[in-house]
Amino acid sequence: MKYMNISRRKVTAKAEAMLCAVFVFLCLSCVDYSDATQEVAAKVQLLMPHEFTTPDLPGHTIVMQQGTQRLTATTDEQGVATFHGIVPDVYDISCSWEITGNEYRHMTGDNQVVSGATVSGSRNSYLIREEQTIQLQTSLSINRDILIGKIFYAGSKDLNNRTYMAGKYVELYNQSDDSVDVSGLYIGFVEGESAQAYTLGNLHDAFADSVILLKQIFRIPANKPHWVEAGGTVLLVNSAIDHTTNNTMESNLTQADFEAKDLSGKTQNNPATPALELVYTMYPSVSNMNLVQSGPCAVVIFRTSDDVAKWQKTYAYGKTSGNQWLLCPKRYIIDGVDVLRNRATGVEPGEKRLYADIDAGYTYINAVSGWNGEVVYRTTSKLSADGHPILTDTNNSSNDFKVSSTIKPREYDR
Repeated sequence: MKYMNISRRKVTAKAEAMLCAVFVFLCLSCVDYSDATQEVAAKVQLLMPHEFTTPDLPGHTIVMQQGTQRLTATTDEQGVATFHGIVPDVYDISCSWEITGNEYRHMTGDNQVVSGATVSGSRNSYLIREEQTIQLQTSLSINRDILIGKIFYAGSKDLNNRTYMAGKYVELYNQSDDSVDVSGLYIGFVEGESAQAYTLGNLHDAFADSVILLKQIFRIPANKPHWVEAGGTVLLVNSAIDHTTNNTMESNLTQADFEAKDLSGKTQNNPATPALELVYTMYPSVSNMNLVQSGPCAVVIFRTSDDVAKWQKTYAYGKTSGNQWLLCPKRYIIDGVDVLRNRATGVEPGEKRLYADIDAGYTYINAVSGWNGEVVYRTTSKLSADGHPILTDTNNSSNDFKVSSTIKPREYDR
């Protein structure tokens, strides 16, 4: 009897376990999972760039993508795009459209001369699981036809191991699909004192972030058009001769477009090469491009109808005598490259001369003192439809530029 009671208890326990399992199964089978895949509606609220003073909300295509599935919707008068029948999942949301130069000026109130701009926004890996309104902030990026493509400021050593500076140059690049007339374009060389005349903080305090300091300004002559074909370059030099006879690290610059003539006669100039117009130089005895071989030597290009030579001048911060720099309004600048000195202790980002909205980063050569024949050049991001390079332009020279001792004028990597 004792063994029979034990056996019955085992059977009873087993039966109870089976009943519990059946009960759990039945309960689970009654759960409705349809909500997990139920389609929902999602709205995307387009937010205009901060620079826009005039909204431009309706008629823009918003893209919602998940894997290979691509959904689109158009914004209404309130800038809202509505997506119906969305399966809950993770989506990438984006938009992008072009505006003309006139539209740019109308919407921003900025009279900067630009050929146009791109408005874009994106939110990646956004989880949509219920009906909701998603805000999509957009930003503004100016479409620049002409970019600063190269700066050769390092100099080199000649065959007798003497410092050689005559072969320095700046190269501009047209990455648009059309020819561009660069006549009247200004090239500015930014203040580059070893002890900064104005830090960015000083400029903020004194001029509300509205200007930069230029030690020299040149202009491509405006007396006649100078067209640059798509993928073409503008080579601006101090000496349009063949410098390879002095050093293999140098370049043959005889085919330069323009030459900054040295009025002192210390640098050999080429009479056959058109002259850059010298608009302003802080140094009375220096008429060629003052590119410091160790840096810093930031460069900007800009357009304006102002009489640039009459722009306001300033001494160093807090001083009332000494060198004077010209104050260039930031709004005119088309492109700028911040070039810093590479010290033995490394590059000091605090020495930047250009605001982040002109150049969010900086570039530099490897040598501490220069004289190694290195050039900083803008890399290639892709090829255009006709095959010419589209150079990298993220408004950050730390990303956009590399250093080379082999890339020559009018060459770019592919």
